Amino acid sequence: MGEPLPWIFGYGSLIWRPAFAFEERRPARIPDYARRFWQGSPDHRGTRAAPGRVVTLAAEAGAWCGGMAYRVSAPAWDAVLAQLDDRESGGFERVGVPVVFDDAPAVAGLTYVAPEANGNFLGPAEPEEIATQVCRSRGMSGTNTEYVLRLAEALRDLGERDAHVETVAALVERYGGTS
Repeated sequence: MGEPLPWIFGYGSLIWRPAFAFEERRPARIPDYARRFWQGSPDHRGTRAAPGRVVTLAAEAGAWCGGMAYRVSAPAWDAVLAQLDDRESGGFERVGVPVVFDDAPAVAGLTYVAPEANGNFLGPAEPEEIATQVCRSRGMSGTNTEYVLRLAEALRDLGERDAHVETVAALVERYGGTS
């Protein structure tokens, strides 16, 4: 019957808006990655002239990144990957990762990471700089503020603590960012 299909791991907007067909959805974590607002969004949460900032994963030994894992049926797998490849086309690449559940063995997973070499990578910045950029950015999927605040809320709902996201979200709220 072949290898089982990997799970899709979401750590950004896929947590609250997967927008694809799945059979099962479970909170999960992946090891050795940290979520960071280092990727530019020239379309969904910003424009080419004024890109927003969305999260990507940065390799970090010993770190754990929490999010949501999705099991997709075999018949839907290729269509879901095509849809996600389009959604994540702004510099993200598929990467295999182990997906760890609290109450079950780890499984093979697939996630999207924006490597430093992609043309939309913005890299590290001070949280204040990130929040300022977020507050002034809007794209075809809405404001960058909405993205940051919904991510922070989704992580709280999962019981996940992410200091980077929490810091940026608090600054966005302080600076008066509106969703």
